[in-house]
Order: sequence, then structure tokens, then C-alpha cells
Amino acid sequence: MAYDIIGDIHGHAQTLELLLEELGYSLQQGVYRHPTRRVIFLGDFIDRGPQQRKVIHIVRPMIDAGAALSVMGNHEFNAIAYSTPKSGGGFLRPHNDHNFHQHQAFLDAYVDADDYHELLDWFGTLPLWLDLGDLRVVHACWDQDVIDEIKSRYDVNGKLSNGLLYAACNYGTWEFLAVETLLKGKEIKLPDGHSFTDQSGITRRNIRVRWWDDGVETFRDAFMGDERLRTNIPDDDIHGDHLIEYSHSAPPCFLGHYWLSNHPAPLSDNIACVDYSVARKGGRLAAYRWDGETVLSADKFVTVNAVEHAVATTV
Repeated sequence: MAYDIIGDIHGHAQTLELLLEELGYSLQQGVYRHPTRRVIFLGDFIDRGPQQRKVIHIVRPMIDAGAALSVMGNHEFNAIAYSTPKSGGGFLRPHNDHNFHQHQAFLDAYVDADDYHELLDWFGTLPLWLDLGDLRVVHACWDQDVIDEIKSRYDVNGKLSNGLLYAACNYGTWEFLAVETLLKGKEIKLPDGHSFTDQSGITRRNIRVRWWDDGVETFRDAFMGDERLRTNIPDDDIHGDHLIEYSHSAPPCFLGHYWLSNHPAPLSDNIACVDYSVARKGGRLAAYRWDGETVLSADKFVTVNAVEHAVATTV
């Protein structure tokens, strides 16, 4: 099977339609299909963009009909937690101003609708990872030890059980750190006294890192994200364990999540990110056309410019 792996969409339905058409998919009885290929979505369908419902109306029929696969993004996980009551009152994801602002576009489209909770149930069917043998897909970070431990503890193969959901929303638990790693990536604290301001105006004291790259020696080199921010990261020697082993002989692995802005290219011979910041001004929606190769290539990326933009909040 040949796959087209598509990055974070964040409510930009018209841009998604343009990309699907560019890739040769056509609408057939309400489902975008290709005669010889399937899509794999990397999650983060929701939040930020102006067409929350229309994105779901495109991606869900494709997944339900078998024309596409998908993993869960951190925004789908957050939406589930935001709506799930916890013992003693409140919700697994607190309803504070920060979280409301991050979810506002999705909540405006769905929270008072009859299909809100049914959609969240569907989000819960999306796996945290996909291992297709010759191909792996996860929203932010492939940590085989974490994946194996989730399988062992919860007897699941990627699905978000209720037990895992509740434990993962309890700060400091092993499950919290595990789901954070898979859906948000590996982070490390900057040296004392250092911080930077991201594109949303938020002060950050941690950075997401190139978790597979054993060649980096400084915080600036290790930084994973928008290239325009790299010069804001201190060039101090890196300390602490920021690496997760991913063998050069392991199957190709595809990621979303990181809001890249440079020219699309693989991160290594067998790792590629296909999130190119569709929800930011000047952003693009990206896909990688995978045809079974073990060494990934920059010429397999396909991108379209975002049709419309929303102001990005926190990632």
C-alpha cells in the first residue's frame, strides 16, 4: 500500500481539500478517495482554524470508510480530557482561561451541538500510534519503551483506554509522562535564567528537542520547532538525557506537531515531520508520498499554501 501522510490541519478545511486534489484524490459519494493510495493523518484536526466542522466532515468519512488512517494528536486528547469529569468535581483538563482560549474555535463549533460528545467518543477511537510494519506514525515522538509499557500495563495496541486517560491526566504519573512524550515530544528545561518568547507571545523555559539526534551538543542545536526561533535559544552545552534511541535501520517514522517553517525535508534518513504550520501566516499544509522506501527523500513532500489563517495560540 502506498500512503500519503498529511500533517496537522487545525481547522483549515479548504487547504486540506486543495492538498487532497493536488495528491489526486477525488470526492466519491461523500468520501475523498484515490484509486491506488490511502491517506494517513497525523491528528490535530481541530482548534485554531475557521472550519472546524468542515475538517471533521472531510477526514472522518475517509477514516470510517477505510480511505484513510489516523493517529490521535494532542489536541484531540486535550478535547477528550476537557470534556471528561473527574472525581471530586471539575474536569480532567481544567476549564481555565488558557485552556479555553486554546480550544475556543472547536468549542464555538461544537460544544452546544448534539454531536459534541459523539465526536469526542470518535476521537477516542484514534490510536496513539500506528505500527504498520514497514512504516510507523505517531504525532510527536516514537518511544518504543513507552509504547511497549502501555501495551503491557493496559493490554491495548495504541488505543486510549479509560484507565490510561485518567492516569495520563494526573500530573507526575508515569502515564502522564508517557502520553506527553508520544503526543507532545521530548522536552528539556533551559539553563537557569534562560527563556524565550514563542510566536504566540508566550514565554517558554523548556524546549522541544531533536529526540533522535545524538549529534547535537547545545540547546540551540537540539531545538525542534520553528526555525525562526532558533537564534533565541541559548547556545550553551546541553545537559541531561534528551535522547530516545531510534535506530537508523528502524522503519521510517512520520511525525506532526512541531510547526516547522523551513523547506520540507526529512529530519533524518528514516524520520520526517510533515507539520508546516498551516495555522500561521505564511504556513503550508504538507504531505509526504510514501511508496515503500526505507530512506526518505525531500522530493516526496507535497505542500499547498494555507487558504486562510487563524492566530495561533499555544501549540
